[in-house]
Amino acid sequence: MYHLLPSRPAPLALALLLAHALPQHAAHAQASEAATAAQAKTATLAPVLVTGSRISRLQAEGPSAVTILKSADLDRLGYRNVAEALAALTENSGFTQGEDYGNTWQPAANAISLRGLGPNRTLFLLNGRRIADYPTAYGGQVNFVDTSSIPSAMVERIDVLSGGASAIYGSDAIAGVVNVILKKNVQGHSLNLRAGGSQLGGGENARLQFVSGLNTQRLNAVFGLELSGREPIWDHQRKPFDDSTAFGADPTPVFGRRNASTQKWIAPPAEACQDLGGLFQGSVSAFTSKNGVYCGSGRARSSFWTNQTGKRSANASAVLSLDLSEGHSLVAEALLGQTQTFQNTRGPNWTSESRVGQKGYFRNANSGALETWSRRISPEEIGGAERYNRNWYDRSYNLALGARGEIGPNWNYEAAVNSSRYVSNTATPTFLAQADSFFLGERLGVDGKGVAQYAPDTQRLYRALTADEFNSFVGSSKRHNSSYSHNLTVQLNGELLPLPGGSLKSAFVAELGRQGYLNQADPRLGQNYFYSDTPTPDVGGDRKRAALGAELSAPLTRWLTSTAAARYDHYKFSQRSDSNTSVKLGLEARPSASLLLRGQYATSFRAPDLNYIYSEVSKGYYPASTDYYRCAQQGLEFDSKCEFADLAPGFNYASYASKNLKAEKGKSWNLGLVWAPSRELDLSLDFWKLAISDQIDDLSADQILRNESACRQGKKDIGSPLCVDALQRVKRNAPDAAVRPNAVTEIITNPVNIADTRTHGFDLSGSYNYRSERWGQLGLRAKFSRVLSYVYQANPGDPSINQIGSHDYEGWSNRLNASVNWKLGAWSHTLAAQRNGRVSSPSNDSDWFGPFWHFNLSTGVELSRATRIGLSINNLLGDIRYDRNTGARKTSYYLPYGRQAWLELTHRFGD
Repeated sequence: MYHLLPSRPAPLALALLLAHALPQHAAHAQASEAATAAQAKTATLAPVLVTGSRISRLQAEGPSAVTILKSADLDRLGYRNVAEALAALTENSGFTQGEDYGNTWQPAANAISLRGLGPNRTLFLLNGRRIADYPTAYGGQVNFVDTSSIPSAMVERIDVLSGGASAIYGSDAIAGVVNVILKKNVQGHSLNLRAGGSQLGGGENARLQFVSGLNTQRLNAVFGLELSGREPIWDHQRKPFDDSTAFGADPTPVFGRRNASTQKWIAPPAEACQDLGGLFQGSVSAFTSKNGVYCGSGRARSSFWTNQTGKRSANASAVLSLDLSEGHSLVAEALLGQTQTFQNTRGPNWTSESRVGQKGYFRNANSGALETWSRRISPEEIGGAERYNRNWYDRSYNLALGARGEIGPNWNYEAAVNSSRYVSNTATPTFLAQADSFFLGERLGVDGKGVAQYAPDTQRLYRALTADEFNSFVGSSKRHNSSYSHNLTVQLNGELLPLPGGSLKSAFVAELGRQGYLNQADPRLGQNYFYSDTPTPDVGGDRKRAALGAELSAPLTRWLTSTAAARYDHYKFSQRSDSNTSVKLGLEARPSASLLLRGQYATSFRAPDLNYIYSEVSKGYYPASTDYYRCAQQGLEFDSKCEFADLAPGFNYASYASKNLKAEKGKSWNLGLVWAPSRELDLSLDFWKLAISDQIDDLSADQILRNESACRQGKKDIGSPLCVDALQRVKRNAPDAAVRPNAVTEIITNPVNIADTRTHGFDLSGSYNYRSERWGQLGLRAKFSRVLSYVYQANPGDPSINQIGSHDYEGWSNRLNASVNWKLGAWSHTLAAQRNGRVSSPSNDSDWFGPFWHFNLSTGVELSRATRIGLSINNLLGDIRYDRNTGARKTSYYLPYGRQAWLELTHRFGD
């Protein structure tokens, strides 16, 4: 059903589109002649189905713009994989964490955030069909599709439609749609080998791709295989991340003993730090801080931290079409993948009595004081940092089987069932329950306040371990996560009746679907087996859906076309049901062969994330929150001095599921033009606007703390439902606690339909092609996206604030992609440039980071018609960007790898 689209980075006017769609001999005609010839050839040309529409048509440009990435673009523009190419889109203006970001919920997966609206509001399709979500929720909260699960070997092109598309595709398409189209017609066989690494060390990588086509009178088949692997890049391989003291920070405590009541360090034994100086690459030494002396190291973190994950993957695919009779065929698709990802953050770190239910400190029977002991264990003690790697073993499959054909002269049908599943098994090194006794000795019971007592030997703390000793109190925690998506789709499209400008075209669709997930924790949790022994229940759930939709394309005149679509979706989940109706209205005006004017209005929705509905609890951490109650006790209420009084620390939070959530509602508008005055030049300008209401978000922790403070002070009726709720949501230490009395320990929240977001901006793109017998072919491409406003309202009644230009905006307000391609004889060269607008400083919310340029270069030569070799350089200038004040970095904005390069060999045979 999804056939090859004319594929250029910038939109084309009607004349250029038809020139690409015509057979090769007609593609060299003038634009005006192509437009006339197109009508005569409509009956013999294969239909083109555009992402964002189910109606087959030759005029691929519709009422909304579609960005197209061809398979050749991925390597030519210097992208490492599909995920990196999608992340570089100018429409991808939102910040997302990914597999190289660090200690996140999904360091083995990647996501995008079209228009900055979050990874869960972009619908991701494979050949126009839904696939399974990544089994672990993004940020522990929302569901998303892993963009790194798609191998580039079988990709024909990637269509990206920004804006609401629920009238065509149903739920999730609020911000837009990404549709990955697999290759369906390949002649002969192709072998591609690539290998490379980074200039500064680490990141060695290799890839093998094999694609083969089989074409007979009745059978068309394409098979693909991709094997790839890469080594990690460690922080200790990159300056300045190799030493945390490079920017004035104190060394990380490695051997630490602290008085829990005063928070002062207790000095280590004489010469202890010196004797242990060989650990962490010889960096351990005594350090005198404002709170005392401890043994520390500036390399304690960098010795273990990976800023690029290691990865091994194998993917296989097949796409088959078997003709049964004239006009009817069976289709089958399969995409299978297996990946191992390994990553490390922080390394093994023990803190006394920090298990659940304990207080992080103990009573030292030898000193009589409340003490906290801590110990960071070095790579030299455990046989290398790899010993403490976290591992993800992922498997996925996407299968589809269907039939398609013709019904009469003007109608086509397709019926298909597809099944998709994603399984992720994780293995995480974890301290066992006996870790405390290893360092502290046997527990001596508790004191009068219920605090655990020990009589530890300090020599047990201040000495290097052997690998056997380390292995005696470290095991591995296992976790099994899975998700699935099963769908049945029947669609019919064709011509209804003649109109003044042509035939009224239509498409009708009926869908049934079911999706679900299951997260299974290690069954040994809660059995006093692991050190952090939190009982974790298995969680999961599913939902069913049914949908009916229709779409019309009406050529009102020869130059004016109107489009309309409507769709009804019905969902069943958690013993309740919900339904939504979405509409789309579009208009295309072509007053001349070189000009297209277009506009569209659409409504959209997103059914509540399954994780929001079924998860028992998602735990996380607010980096900074103000304790308004303790501020008020010190006369500092609502005063910035709270921060300096150590009353704005980070707080833990727990977010519980909510089964009564409603669907989010979205609206989108776009208005644009495409101008192609010649075959060499085309330009486009599109203005867009998106709005979301009933947006699902967690209750504001800040507002909960404000309400709790007002209730405790008597400013609100403490018996009111608001106060009863607020007091239950803020958990505190007891007023007479030995350490941090009355301090907040946890904030309880839950998702609600409470927020609203509105954003608007524009996209500007263009391309120019020049041909010369002497100088060859020169192609220029550019696209610029600008977010003019991003207005977020967290709660009804709160002010609606435009975050663009402020430090609250988590994304780029503008992005530019540009490329120059020059082909002369057997040689071809491409220089690709990306400019990312400034973002808020990672360490100082009154400063800015950027803007920055990023360049990729690729060059290659065809040794023969069958063989080509090439060289690609990613990050040509070798920039490593970070906050020069603290060394902090925003990995998802600017990758800290430095310059990387790889050689590539492609050989075709059997044509």
